[in-house]
Amino acid sequence: MKCVFAGTPDVAVVSLQALMDSAHEVTAVITRPDAPAGRGKAVVASPVATLARAAGIEVLQPASARDPSLHERLARLAPDCAPVVAYGGLIPPALLDLPRHGWVNLHFSLLPAWRGAAPVQHAIWHGDDITGATTFRLDEGMDTGLVYGIVTEAIRPDDTSGSLLARLADSGAGLLVSTLDALESGSVQAVAQAGEPSLAPKVDVADARVRWGDPARAVDRQVRACTPAPGAWTMLGDERLRLQPVQPVPDGPDLAPGLLLVARSEVLVGTATVPVRLGLVQPAGRRAMPAADWARGARPGDGARLA
Repeated sequence: MKCVFAGTPDVAVVSLQALMDSAHEVTAVITRPDAPAGRGKAVVASPVATLARAAGIEVLQPASARDPSLHERLARLAPDCAPVVAYGGLIPPALLDLPRHGWVNLHFSLLPAWRGAAPVQHAIWHGDDITGATTFRLDEGMDTGLVYGIVTEAIRPDDTSGSLLARLADSGAGLLVSTLDALESGSVQAVAQAGEPSLAPKVDVADARVRWGDPARAVDRQVRACTPAPGAWTMLGDERLRLQPVQPVPDGPDLAPGLLLVARSEVLVGTATVPVRLGLVQPAGRRAMPAADWARGARPGDGARLA
């Protein structure tokens, strides 16, 4: 099939590459405009734009998918299908029926679970054992369209949103290609989503502040869900510390929520239940380091508390 691919970040690159390696033809990609990135705020192209340009594929970067010029260009391209992976913008109703097979979205959850911008983060944060990826036909709702196929993925005890999303990007790319294969052959029947929906709104920096008053398992899940982005963090006095995954200590001492206990080779922090052992700690403007190394330099006093 002749396809126009819509996507922006690294996670979408895996699917674009899989489509480029398949029997389908990617005639153009739609991606977000070049934007400032990194400490220097240099303007850079999205990962999808970078791959597409390297492959000689036309790149469309409208400020909004409602731009009339996008509609005109897509009408001329006349794609059979428009696969979508993490594009980062809403596809307006006027474009939904333009491709013969519509817009096929790859979403990183088992719909209708975790509709929204951050399905992987919410699956980890809420303690799900199983997640997956879903291909479905875009409609005017938020991740509400008819489903073509799914793949499942177990959530491991040490998974971060980064590690889990990397696995889902790989398995989801295969699902996306097989969905397009089935659409072309007419061997797939879209079905309505079944079950109670749940929502996965964007997780922002404020959400990522560690809640030491929660049970240890909840703190563990929150930190893993926010790793690598937006990054779990806490405060020690006026200093902000970024935290990487922690480890509950079932036989640890009784510590009040947020209370630090510094030992020679570890740093424990109290929660509503058992303490957790800190992993890597990153003070503002410095590199991440083992918690024991951080404590030797920071020298938090007796009774010091994270908040």
